Amino acid sequence: MQADIVIIGAGSAGCLLANRLSADPSRQVVLIEAGGEDDWIWIKIPVGYLFAIANPRTDWCFKTEPDPGLNGRSIHYARGRVIGGSSSINAMIYMRGQASDYDRWVQATGDDRWGWPEALTTYRALEDYFGGSSPWRGVGGELRVESPRVRWEILDAWRQAAAEQGIAAIEEFNRGDNSGCAYFHVTQRRGIRWSMADAFLHPVRHRPNLKVMSKAQVLRLITAPISPETIHQRQYAESAWANAAHEVTGIEILHEGSKQRISVRDQVILSAGAVSSPHLLQASGIGPAAVLSDVGVPIVHDLAGVGENLQDHLQIRTVYQVDNCATVNTLYRNPFTRLGMALQYAFLRSGPMTMPPSTLGAFAKSHPERPTPDLEWHVQPLSLPKFGEPLHRFNAITPSVCNLRPSSRGTIRLAHPDPMASPKIMCNYLSTEADLQTAVAGLRWTRRIMQSPALASYRPTEILPGPLLQSEAELITAARDLGTTIFHPVATCARGQVDHRGQAADPMTVLDTDCRLRGVARLRVVDASAMPTITSGNTNAPVMLIAEQIARRMLAEKA
Repeated sequence: MQADIVIIGAGSAGCLLANRLSADPSRQVVLIEAGGEDDWIWIKIPVGYLFAIANPRTDWCFKTEPDPGLNGRSIHYARGRVIGGSSSINAMIYMRGQASDYDRWVQATGDDRWGWPEALTTYRALEDYFGGSSPWRGVGGELRVESPRVRWEILDAWRQAAAEQGIAAIEEFNRGDNSGCAYFHVTQRRGIRWSMADAFLHPVRHRPNLKVMSKAQVLRLITAPISPETIHQRQYAESAWANAAHEVTGIEILHEGSKQRISVRDQVILSAGAVSSPHLLQASGIGPAAVLSDVGVPIVHDLAGVGENLQDHLQIRTVYQVDNCATVNTLYRNPFTRLGMALQYAFLRSGPMTMPPSTLGAFAKSHPERPTPDLEWHVQPLSLPKFGEPLHRFNAITPSVCNLRPSSRGTIRLAHPDPMASPKIMCNYLSTEADLQTAVAGLRWTRRIMQSPALASYRPTEILPGPLLQSEAELITAARDLGTTIFHPVATCARGQVDHRGQAADPMTVLDTDCRLRGVARLRVVDASAMPTITSGNTNAPVMLIAEQIARRMLAEKA
């Protein structure tokens, strides 16, 4: 099989890229996805994330290495393994981040096109916002963004309590400075999950020049010494590809029980996500030489930054028992109210079954001297030990707080030369003093909110971490015991500044500003791993931004 463009991974970036690049009927595009089709009912029903996460039907079900920062715990690391990728199992929260995030991207890449003004213009073009057009929001795009279709009395009270503690109630996030408390906007259409496959892939899947292969596992990238023909084509000799010694000529996949090769005439775009993209690169001999040698993989291209620089948001899940209100815990346990929820969803597409994992959010500064908010709360009208386990039997809420700009850095490493083996994921959470101090500040902020007068009538009782834990050392231990991923891994193939000779200002740079992989021509990485630094909030929307901007640049190059 041959194609002009091969895209690996039908997640948020891959679906958008397939849409944009196959719009040219002369370009043959193949989109490869290891998982199956997104036709399971619990993908479409928003509350189905409870069944999709930690389910091998839709989730890679990765586990992290035992982490000293979590008191030696290994945690579940959900990544979507289905058409739509993680956008088929995620929280559906539409969060762009803050303007300062994009300032850091400009600084890292030396490219003003990654700044907030350009980002805002792109976001507005992509979305179809329920509230109509404004300087901040767009209409007519493929991505439907709506308000939640369920409200909770206890969350309204939490919002008032946050205001009493100095976190003002605001209309919405996503305007560049997220300071305040508001209900999250979600990627849903009339109460149904609106994944990136729904937005970008399914409407164009009929195109004759677009082939989508599901349940197709990519085993390796096929590389070769760069040919004279490639060297003499200008588009393959720019920036990160200048003076490349190798080029990608295709991929090898496992599909329907047999190995197959797909040759590529133009480019391979790796969009498998912040875990699987660096893992596949390393399995193909592209990455840190020492890592490849340790597992016996022949070195094709020594590139130190592949799999390094892992950044993630660690959420500390506090639990408070409450009275005099409804939560999901009590509604779900009662068979009659559970039936009522099902009927409300079936006939009205509203109610608890439309609920994302977190309905209410808040942003604040951990310390007054911070230039912008560095704490985010996801407040849930439910509680459970962890995703995939039953809800607690008592009435409770979960205000989870996370550090938006962690300084801890982890790694993705090849564990075995067999590309089908899971990678070693070492997050190194809470490995810096700054992150420990922010964790303590977040826990203390949460307690102040929960003790505020607006919540007094609900008699909140702290279950986790527990009211007896008061000292800084005790709260650090609690953060290590309670902390878990909020599923935002990024930056494992980070973009950076690369000059016209292919030389990077930072040796850990993997990609140039256009997501070309340094030293291997005709190969790009376009997904969350391409972020230089993590954004302040949920990462799905910024991944779409990256994919849209790179698609536009690729189309402009061809023109």
